[in-house]
Amino acid sequence: MKEAAGEANLTVVAIILIGVIVAIATPIISNIMTGMNARSCCVDAGGEWVGGECQNPRGTFDPDCDLTGH
Repeated sequence: MKEAAGEANLTVVAIILIGVIVAIATPIISNIMTGMNARSCCVDAGGEWVGGECQNPRGTFDPDCDLTGH
């Protein structure tokens, strides 16, 4: 019976650790994806991504693009 209780406790610990890792990784990945989208929109608009901002965008671009990276 002690072995079964130990395995149950280990399962609970594993589930909690997975939840903590997901909670930490989700905002990091979201931030990376937002930045990549902004860079992509900037380059598609004919600009250059410098210092975290889109420099000299010219031409037409998708109005749904956020060139600020925010």
